[in-house]
Amino acid sequence: MSNLNLSYNMLTSIGPIPRIPLNTIDLRSNNLQGSLPNLLPTLQYLFISNNNLKGEIPLSFCNLTSLKVLDLARNNLKGAFPQCLSTMTYLEVLDVQHNSLSGDLLTTFIFGSGLKSFNLHGNMVEGKIPRSLANCMQLEALDLGNNYQNDTFPMWLGTLSNLQVLSLRSNKLHGAVRTSTSLKLFPQLWMLDLSCNAFTAELPTSLFRNLKAMRRIDQTMKVPVDRTQRYYQDSVTVVTKGLELKVVGILSLYTTMDLSSNKFEGHIPSMMGDLIALRVLNLSHNGLQGPIPPSLGKLSVVESLDLSSNKLSGEIPKQLASLTSLAVLNLSRNHLEGCIPKGPQFDTFENNSYEGNDGLRGFPVSGGCGSHQIPETNNTTFVPDEESDLTFLSELSWKVVLMGYGCGLIIGFSISYFMLSSRKPNWLSRVAEDLEYRIIMRS
Repeated sequence: MSNLNLSYNMLTSIGPIPRIPLNTIDLRSNNLQGSLPNLLPTLQYLFISNNNLKGEIPLSFCNLTSLKVLDLARNNLKGAFPQCLSTMTYLEVLDVQHNSLSGDLLTTFIFGSGLKSFNLHGNMVEGKIPRSLANCMQLEALDLGNNYQNDTFPMWLGTLSNLQVLSLRSNKLHGAVRTSTSLKLFPQLWMLDLSCNAFTAELPTSLFRNLKAMRRIDQTMKVPVDRTQRYYQDSVTVVTKGLELKVVGILSLYTTMDLSSNKFEGHIPSMMGDLIALRVLNLSHNGLQGPIPPSLGKLSVVESLDLSSNKLSGEIPKQLASLTSLAVLNLSRNHLEGCIPKGPQFDTFENNSYEGNDGLRGFPVSGGCGSHQIPETNNTTFVPDEESDLTFLSELSWKVVLMGYGCGLIIGFSISYFMLSSRKPNWLSRVAEDLEYRIIMRS
């Protein structure tokens, strides 16, 4: 027997491991308790993640010189990170994420190390990021997120030409993100997560210029397969579409950039539109100002775009309406104004995508916009219809007649009273005589 696989069961304890030269032990996803067992040095693959193991990583693991994959993730291991694990020549995967390891990462990775994946996410490690990681020339995925490391941006990691995943989220990293303009850094980087730190100054355009892998969409790309990945798949925790997700095994096909919750300021550089392979872009909760660059309309495969909680101003570029893959858009809590663009995806977004921008108009914030907008005003204009017009005229007619009859009657009585009161009604007599004469002649 060379392979022992008891994974995905309900085992609660580890008995004596058979003293035979096992190649693989897989005890993942049980309910194992206690401490890690002693193992023979012939072991190459050890999977014991997703259990309830406690205690420290035993020093006997330093004797496992043939080890290629060590997966201790999601247990309750504590203590310091063993120095000897960084000196194993054949070790390719080291996954200790979501434990309780603490102390400074005083580890020296040897030059020529075969390490491809190092995941320390979700521990309590402090201090600086060890510069000896630059000796791991085969490193493809590095996740140091959710720790307490206090350092500046590790520009020197950019010399690792195979590095595809870099997650430093939720640490105490600070200062400006500066990279060399002469060196070609991070050429294969697909996933970059610097969120929830204290990085300052403007967004690092010098870094963006070097991200060649994010500048192309390779439709023929396939997930690489080697012997190690038959047993283990890299995973990394990302925040996408407002949810924290665990991405497994497709890291080279899922391009993301998360710079949220820092102290970046200045404008969003238009060159970010050249990173056309991005599927998730999160720049929220910073101090970014100025307009949204229309060049972001070139991100043809982007699925989630979050620019919320900044100080962005101006109108929403109409070019964003052409993003047919966009499923989540958050532009809330800025100073945007003008018309919300219309498009197949924009018509699906709700108010919470735009709230906190008092100057925005159009669906779904308000009714019309632009030439189709009906302005709201307090001055109302009465436009009568045909029925109300006829009613108005009829009422006007009888009122005018009544007023004329009354005025004529009053004037007539006044004249008669004046003539009779003067006692000289001769003119009236002449009129009567003339009228009588005409009547007689006609008879």
